[in-house]
Amino acid sequence: MAALPLLLLLHLSVAVGAAARIVPVEYLYPPFNLTYFHFIDTNGVFLLSPNTNFSAAVYNAGSSAASDTQSRFFFSVLHSASRTPVWTATAAGSTILESVVLSLSATGLALFDPSAAQPKPAWSTPRLREPVAALRLRDTGELELIDGENTTLWSSFERPTDTLLPGQALRLGVPLTSSASDQDLSPGAYRLVLTPNDALLQWATNANASSGFLTYWALSSDPASVQDSNHAVASMTVNASGLYLLAANGRDTVFRLFFPSPAPLKGDSRILKVDPSGHLRALTLTAGASLPTVWTAPANDCDLPLPCRSLGLCTPGGNGSTCGCPDAFRTYSSGGCAPADGSALPIIPDSCAVGSAAPRYSYVSLGDGIGYLPNKFALPETSGDALPACRDLCSANCSCLGFFYKNSSRSCFLLHNQIGSVFRANTDVAVGFIKTLPPPPHAKGSSSLSFITIVFGIVLPTVAAVVISFLLYAMGAQWLKRRRPQLKSGGSSKNRSRFKLPAMLASLASSVPSASEDAGSGDLDEDVLIPGLPTRFTYGDLDVATDGFKWQIGAGGFGSVFRGELPDRSTVAVKRMNGLGAQGRREFLTEIAVIGNVHHVNLVKLRGFCAEGARQVLVYEYMNRGSLDQSLFRAGAATLDWSARLRVCIGAARGLAYLHAGCDRKILHCDVKPENILLDDRGGVKIADFGLAKLMSPEQSGLFTTMRGTRGYLAPEWLMNAPITDKADVYSFGMVLLEIVRGRKNSKKDEQSLSGTGSGTSSEGGGAERERSSYSPAMALDLHEQGGRYGELVDPRLEGRADVEEVSRVVRVALCCLHEDAALRPNMTAVSAMLDGSMDVGEPRTEFLRYLKMYGRGLVDLRPAGWMDGGKGRGKDSDATGGASSSWSPPSCVLAQQLSGPR
Repeated sequence: MAALPLLLLLHLSVAVGAAARIVPVEYLYPPFNLTYFHFIDTNGVFLLSPNTNFSAAVYNAGSSAASDTQSRFFFSVLHSASRTPVWTATAAGSTILESVVLSLSATGLALFDPSAAQPKPAWSTPRLREPVAALRLRDTGELELIDGENTTLWSSFERPTDTLLPGQALRLGVPLTSSASDQDLSPGAYRLVLTPNDALLQWATNANASSGFLTYWALSSDPASVQDSNHAVASMTVNASGLYLLAANGRDTVFRLFFPSPAPLKGDSRILKVDPSGHLRALTLTAGASLPTVWTAPANDCDLPLPCRSLGLCTPGGNGSTCGCPDAFRTYSSGGCAPADGSALPIIPDSCAVGSAAPRYSYVSLGDGIGYLPNKFALPETSGDALPACRDLCSANCSCLGFFYKNSSRSCFLLHNQIGSVFRANTDVAVGFIKTLPPPPHAKGSSSLSFITIVFGIVLPTVAAVVISFLLYAMGAQWLKRRRPQLKSGGSSKNRSRFKLPAMLASLASSVPSASEDAGSGDLDEDVLIPGLPTRFTYGDLDVATDGFKWQIGAGGFGSVFRGELPDRSTVAVKRMNGLGAQGRREFLTEIAVIGNVHHVNLVKLRGFCAEGARQVLVYEYMNRGSLDQSLFRAGAATLDWSARLRVCIGAARGLAYLHAGCDRKILHCDVKPENILLDDRGGVKIADFGLAKLMSPEQSGLFTTMRGTRGYLAPEWLMNAPITDKADVYSFGMVLLEIVRGRKNSKKDEQSLSGTGSGTSSEGGGAERERSSYSPAMALDLHEQGGRYGELVDPRLEGRADVEEVSRVVRVALCCLHEDAALRPNMTAVSAMLDGSMDVGEPRTEFLRYLKMYGRGLVDLRPAGWMDGGKGRGKDSDATGGASSSWSPPSCVLAQQLSGPR
């Protein structure tokens, strides 16, 4: 520090006498404020490294377009000879215009506009542990804030932007992010990121580049890479010879990749840069004005996500790539490709508007031999299902713009948020389909229709269709009337299966008279004449299929489940319902008419039903691994690994999202819990037991209903006399997510808290703290408030084998689902997107989550009378549906804290 007084004088000479134009070397001292125009004579440079190879500057990046008359200025570290930025202060609003000031003070660096009424930094260094003594620029290009003891308080090397310099280590979880363009140094759409196994180039498929990244290059798959060990990757470095992925000890090499010859000249070095096109380039730092490229990945332009515009067909050539459109597409004004039939591509996120009716989608094929680069590195959404299931999965996801299906492996890949370019490939690739909306009703040039066109083209066909529909309905009614005696006297299940009609006819159910209205019949079997019902079995058929209901595989509040085998040799799960009563039977059949026509890869398929007198039975497809609770909670069960748990989270979320937003009528499950999530040995995840869920018409925003569900998963609004919406399912799903992460029920003491033993516990004492620590939601909130130590919540049986970033994502999504205010909870479509990484996770609002800590202390137990047994002596595992009397009315002042506490 002996040179500090001399450098301080140099600094003062610049600040006081601009004519001297002396630029400080290595150190700059606070306080110091400047704009570009303070150092216009030095091209914005205000600090040099000792060897002058690097400079800190307010950098004029130039105009981004011919029509843009205002230059863009950034606070950057430059390679002095070429004026190439190697680090930039990037954040929203970090562009420096004439009035914006760069300030160095004892608290750090900041950019702010002094002309604003309340100046607020557009960018700043984080809060530092000690006052800043100086800003330092090293010969390596590292910019530091140091204290009076020369200790580093902040370093640009720890927060890289688009460039990795020699001597700089890129750490796991810290990406290199490209700039938007050469003139706009704010973050762009491409990044280089390390994983424990590799280094990946990724493309952000949404506009703000905050989520939805697709991989398009991997170091391990590059022909020039060599693997030296099986250690986990912890960092990356670059030097004159190549780039290296290193283990945690910083010595052992995991992967290395040597740059091609020739070697750099003496004194030159090489850097790694992610450029705005998406290429990763190795550049040689020379004394000249240009930086030669010595290595590029990917080497082929057509291996980039967007060498052409959206859906453009990239063809490599000797003089560079060329762009066109697939056969069924044409070029439109923005330069991308659109369907040639005039149909429109969905707009994201407008097509995801909450409450909007789900549009009718169509799909246009990209044609044979058309490949999509990210599919080489992506895991399929599903495997083993037919192409229609892949299409339905895309239709149910509002962020999905299309899908690729590989018939050889029956694999389904969804395209989210934004579609890049495609390329010619061999025939053994997935076939692509692009989601489209119908063309506008008034095509260009048809602003008016003639009277003849209206009469003969519209009116007459419409009248004819109405008349024909009426005649068919009348004929059908007469046929049904003649068939009723046969149906009452019995018949084979094959004949009875003829009740299965299109789901659109289910709306006619409301016109069928109830038993009490039927012409004095009094026979409840008339109620089965509801269009849209799936296959109807006799009770005798199902008695034979289950060998006398012998092999019970599950039980719940609605009934018991048995394994059975149908005559076609297919295995099914047969659920014998508890008595619903005469009044509930018609609702049961009407809802089965709709549920029977719901098909989704993550929903258990309803194969059929039986309704004979007081006997109501549901027949579902069979899932051979049983329910999720058996894998998570049963002693001695094989431990689900983390990847399997994440698949369960994502699959269950997609199934619920389809129930809420993908059907003609919104379906509320009302009993989301691990017991109703089923697994098979192929990795399948399916939601079950939505047969008696609550249907909502499109115009309904909420409803009041008899309490349904299971304690521990019920949302606060069930006891608040508030409208029940799909957000009640979201709350229950949040509870399930935490159980999946922790591998146990949300409290070890399932009954102690609710039976009253914990109600007298003091909130101060060790007992209360131990009770709270056993309650996963309160524990998750505590860890979130302590800076996100989510790893402490992970099931210890996993022995640390869980991806920390994925655990963090799941826990934060769960907390967002548990907001006390239903309006603050995300919808299931958003939950699904956040879990699969296609959407950035929202920030939990802790002020609306603190009620969870009340549960953890065991202070509340204000359940309604009959909660446990409904006055019928039910056991402790009874569902609220069976346990809550329909005549019970929740008190008007019950707090949300009284609901889903420790079970």
